[in-house]
Amino acid sequence: MTTLATPRAGDRTARGSAALALPAAATLLALMNYTAPLATLVDTSKGVHAGATAQIWVMSSISLGLAAALLAVGALADDHGRKKVFVIGAVALVVSSLACGAAPNAPVFVLGRVVQGAASAALLATGLGIIGHAFPDAAARARGTGIWGAMLGLGIALGPIASAFLTAVGGWRLWFWTAAAASVPLALAAARALPESRAEHRRGLDLPGLLTLALGVSALLAAITLGRTGWGRPEVLGLFAAAAVLLAVFVTVEARRREPLLDLALFRRPGFQLSIVGAFTTGVAVIGVMSYLVTVMDVALGMTAFTASVVLAIWSGLSFVAALQARRLPARLSAGRLLGVGLLLSAVGELALLGLAPGNHWWRLVPGLVIAGVGSGLANAMLARVAVESVPSDRASMGSGANNTARYTGASLGVAMVGAIATGTSAGQSDAAHVLTHGTNIALVVSAVLAAAGAAFAFLRD
Repeated sequence: MTTLATPRAGDRTARGSAALALPAAATLLALMNYTAPLATLVDTSKGVHAGATAQIWVMSSISLGLAAALLAVGALADDHGRKKVFVIGAVALVVSSLACGAAPNAPVFVLGRVVQGAASAALLATGLGIIGHAFPDAAARARGTGIWGAMLGLGIALGPIASAFLTAVGGWRLWFWTAAAASVPLALAAARALPESRAEHRRGLDLPGLLTLALGVSALLAAITLGRTGWGRPEVLGLFAAAAVLLAVFVTVEARRREPLLDLALFRRPGFQLSIVGAFTTGVAVIGVMSYLVTVMDVALGMTAFTASVVLAIWSGLSFVAALQARRLPARLSAGRLLGVGLLLSAVGELALLGLAPGNHWWRLVPGLVIAGVGSGLANAMLARVAVESVPSDRASMGSGANNTARYTGASLGVAMVGAIATGTSAGQSDAAHVLTHGTNIALVVSAVLAAAGAAFAFLRD
């Protein structure tokens, strides 16, 4: 791995600071944008004239762009320049945010959110790769990846709050104008201040692998998204079948290529297994159920969207703090062991949330949100570390892309799973609020079991 320029000492210090600050800022913005519609779904759906099925896409379309593009842009960044792909991602976020803000109907809005997802993928995958390159020292890298992981929690905390506030001030479109405006200085600063880096050996474009992976992941997430309207529908089953075929072809292609997009031999590494399984578990067992809590607080507990977002920020805010402080933990504690502890705390926190019922006060949720927040932050920091450390040093962006692909694919599956359980378990209740809280309690148990299973895997693979 090489840096293309050899700057003077003062320039190296400034560029090293930029290599941490700009990826951290990009991650914060990407996660704020990812979670912003949680608090404004009703207003946004009305604004783009979205029906019941379209509302699902309004909420989920960004995940499609994210998961489909993450691994591809990470590999492209390693080969063609991480700074270059980062800047392209920031510019794409400007354009796609403007498109969402001006969208006259649901199809245009959904397409804009898909592109926002791909743009965010470029920022997330390359950002962590830039940090990994800029900080080869283990202690400095732990600090850098911890800060990056902390931005995940802070973005989740601030996104719904900011969008709810801006919606109250000037309507739901104002968030997207703000996101576009914030992306402009990010692109300009990155073009000016980021050091360029790429792998010493360029592998070349694996077009068959790129296409089969992107199409396979897209088909899988489309099936998961549409499955909320009925898992037995022919189009849902057809998409699942297409996803299975395309992903099987991807594995076959990668196994035969001399220089694949994703080296399947990496899956023999315990660290890479931890990165993928841990990220997927975080998505399906933590992000899924926590994302759904805003809906529960709104519909069943009678909170406003803004109040629900602030309450959820107890979880995501503590996630930020815990990830930021994770570097202070004793060096003798391995990343795998700490990842297991983080997932186990998330499971305990979810179980502490049990007992949801209409009329609950917000403080009833605080103990569970606190415990789960600390666990989530610890897990985020460790996942960022193993994503970089589990792959060859010149493939840091690819490792980040693989890790985040697993995370956001898991998150899409988790949201669909929790939604299906929460709304599909009536237990003889006819009142919508009681049905929702009863189903959410069951979803919390399922999520806790999955998080505990992920923790056990982390302890065993450490």
